[in-house]
Amino acid sequence: MSGRELVDPELLWLVDLIGEIRLDADSLPELRAQFEEMTASVPPPEVPGLTITDRRIPGPDGAPEVRVVVYEPKRSGSAPTPALLWIHGGGYVIGSPTAANRMVHFFVAELGWPVVSVDYRLAPETPFPGPLEDCHAALSWMTTHADELGVDPSRFGVVGESAGGGLAASLALLARDRGDVSLAHQLLVYPMLDDRTVDDPAPSPFQGELIWTRAANRFAWTAYLGAEPGRGDVSPHAAAARAEDLSGLPPAFVSVGSIDLFCDEDIEYARRMARAGVPTELHVYPGAPHSFVGAIGMARAADDHLRDAVAALRAALAPAGAAPA
Repeated sequence: MSGRELVDPELLWLVDLIGEIRLDADSLPELRAQFEEMTASVPPPEVPGLTITDRRIPGPDGAPEVRVVVYEPKRSGSAPTPALLWIHGGGYVIGSPTAANRMVHFFVAELGWPVVSVDYRLAPETPFPGPLEDCHAALSWMTTHADELGVDPSRFGVVGESAGGGLAASLALLARDRGDVSLAHQLLVYPMLDDRTVDDPAPSPFQGELIWTRAANRFAWTAYLGAEPGRGDVSPHAAAARAEDLSGLPPAFVSVGSIDLFCDEDIEYARRMARAGVPTELHVYPGAPHSFVGAIGMARAADDHLRDAVAALRAALAPAGAAPA
């Protein structure tokens, strides 16, 4: 039996569309361009009254400004709302807010909250800690501009998929350790958490065959860490699964497909957070490969994920006493 035989039939077209991601230094520029073209070609749902603006905000000390894309839905009142910091995926080496645009639209339509999508610098040109510091700068900017955005800084959530999920988990750790900004929730969508997966001594025969492979994972982690992954003293702020202490983190929603390369590391991270006293919700979607949430509106698994994730965010961040949607 192969990984393909285990794919949810409604997601086979997605596997064929994306194919096996082949990463190396020579193909990276072309792959980046192809990824932008592919993600921009699928129109997002219409959200009446939604305003989208590009902003340049102060970057980390000594670093360039950071571009953020701010999604502001039409407001139904004057009370401050929750807000989300969105961190796109792409293995730390490809992607931009364009890649997350469609998914952001769905979440804004469901929740009605502002979203700030951060265009962090990519590896290998900017390895760790540059991308994480860009995300921290975006969260800091949201905090200091909360009044302008009409949001409540005590009700910020961070959302990330794939490498963005890894950055979201690392940002939650960094915010806890520095104590300078706060997060009320972390939503980690098939997060890329553990560089040690590249040297798994007993890998699953059904995970990592499709879309995001072990070879792609090794290249991406090497680019992000600037060193060989799976060994040495890697900072937990680079690979969140390396953190020994997960206590004091914000409540978490962790989701992954059963045939995703990251399935085992994500389940283990959720288990460890729960054991550390972090309220943790874990969802494993049968037959779902990496990137399956891109099929919202086209596959039940992706629609189920949207429903589950939105429900978790509402429960964690919606105003006390608010009627459920």
